[in-house]
Amino acid sequence: MLVVCLLQGVLAAAMLLPGCTSSPDVIPESLEPQVDKRLTFNQLKESPESYKGKMVVIGGQVLKVGRAQDGTQVEVLQLPLDDSYRPTSQRTRSQGRFLAHQASALDPATIPNNSRVTIVGEVTGATMQRLDETDYRYPMVDIKHLHVWEPASSPWWSGIDMGVFGGGSGGGGGIGTGY
Repeated sequence: MLVVCLLQGVLAAAMLLPGCTSSPDVIPESLEPQVDKRLTFNQLKESPESYKGKMVVIGGQVLKVGRAQDGTQVEVLQLPLDDSYRPTSQRTRSQGRFLAHQASALDPATIPNNSRVTIVGEVTGATMQRLDETDYRYPMVDIKHLHVWEPASSPWWSGIDMGVFGGGSGGGGGIGTGY
């Protein structure tokens, strides 16, 4: 019985860990008052010129990073953001792509393809570029703050699978994690 109680305590503590950690500052305090949190990506995509100069928080999965003559361009597959402003992993919920421009030159290796990013940026309009066999209108933002999310590598954060077993007077327990 003691083993079961200990394991239940460990399980309870493990479940509380995400609530005890503070999320990184995705939106810097200096930009927070400027951000229009009501502006959705779908609105931005439909009428990017209407929102020029607005500060937005958008994110997704990096598709391509390249150097441009005047800085760095990041092509992102938009993904919905969770309560911590982290892009979800549900690519089927994407509403399209956007381009983010960084005035300073970034080494493309610092933002690997498939990384998840959250961007605080100023809407600058849209641009037409080729995407496969068609022209695609990309909403564009100038990056004011870029947050690159580390992949979830801890068993507590991804693929968690735990169970506590016990019963009778013999008791037994186990915690298993799967990735």
